[in-house]
Amino acid sequence: MDTLKREADLEQAVNTYGHSLLRYCQHILCDYHEAQDAVQTAFLKAWEGREKFQSGTNLSAWLYRLCYTTCMDILRRRKRLLPEPELARRETSQSDISPELRWALEQLSAQERALVFQRVMEGRSYRELAEVYRVPAATLRKRYERARDKLAQLLSEEGKTDEAK
Repeated sequence: MDTLKREADLEQAVNTYGHSLLRYCQHILCDYHEAQDAVQTAFLKAWEGREKFQSGTNLSAWLYRLCYTTCMDILRRRKRLLPEPELARRETSQSDISPELRWALEQLSAQERALVFQRVMEGRSYRELAEVYRVPAATLRKRYERARDKLAQLLSEEGKTDEAK
């Protein structure tokens, strides 16, 4: 039977990928509760679109792609609904990283955060990421290098600011 054809397959996918997708969405959205909503929405989309899933393709990449697009939709909606100062005060609970790194990551775009998270925290290869983002691996490598350099620059500047205090 094809993947995600039955409820048991969906349950297995949730058990297998649910936690990692939640962490992924949390790092993109910087909000635990919105990340929960995003993962639930992505799994709902997966269930509704299960007939479109091609057997033999990477289920993980498909689910990450659904989460990524769901997160981008949430960010667009958030930007329309919340004034800019409110965005800065969003709660970032349930985080396992330092406040300085959290601040620096928040300075990156959502796309940069997503790429950094999958590359660093999950150790995904550029080939795997190419399946998720539908972009050539070489392009993703360059985007990652730029995001990494930007993050390093932000952390360096933050360190200098802390020293001056």
